[in-house]
Amino acid sequence: MRRNWFVMIVLLLAVILATTVLSIKITTASELSKNIVQISGDSVTLQAQKIVQQLRNEIAPIEDQIRNVAFLKTLKTGEVSNAQLQAFACEEFNIVNSDLRSNALLVSRLGASTGGTFFKGIMDGEITALKYIIDFGAALGLTENNLEQCEPRWGGQAYPAYAASMAAFSNQADVAAAFLLNFPIFGENVGRMADALQAPPYNLSPKDVAFFTYFAAPVPDFEEQAMATIAEGLISGAKPLFIKRSALLLQAYELLFWETVGEES
Repeated sequence: MRRNWFVMIVLLLAVILATTVLSIKITTASELSKNIVQISGDSVTLQAQKIVQQLRNEIAPIEDQIRNVAFLKTLKTGEVSNAQLQAFACEEFNIVNSDLRSNALLVSRLGASTGGTFFKGIMDGEITALKYIIDFGAALGLTENNLEQCEPRWGGQAYPAYAASMAAFSNQADVAAAFLLNFPIFGENVGRMADALQAPPYNLSPKDVAFFTYFAAPVPDFEEQAMATIAEGLISGAKPLFIKRSALLLQAYELLFWETVGEES
């Protein structure tokens, strides 16, 4: 009888020991998996930061060209005609409508992922911008129907055409990096336009130039969200070569836009 109890105790201890070891193994494997994911996430974040910094260095000369376009200098001295400003409104009306559709496509493609949330924020911004560009056109004597009927120029529309192509075919990292590098210089230029347009001889009101002040204002956490989207794209297979190419091309098309709006229409 004692022998049976002894055997039962030994078996019970064996079961407890086996269960404990298995639990330790499962816990260790789970923690290891989490650590691997963490290391992988940190790695792509660092890679994203490195790519963006390299791009900032490469794009700096193009940014200087955008910053110093003749159109802004002429606007500051009060020499831009109402017809030129109307042409600017025409270009931007078409760009905003195109970019709105492009970002809606990105949201559709990426769903509730980090990238989808990032591009939804930009899409919502374009909805607001559409109202503001209509207000700007009205201040220049244009109705919304006038803006719909106006003929944009190819140099002004190369930017949204390329953005639409990226939205349809590119990895989210390509698009996010291009926007991250592009939006600040556009914001800087339109901020200067807002100041010039409220001064003589234009004398527009703050409501009239809301389109410009809206884009000139920094977006909270924009860089952090863009970096997270780039990192997510790298995990899904984005290639650094294509990320850089997209950003450089979009910035070149930004320059072409500013050169085009400076031409007499």
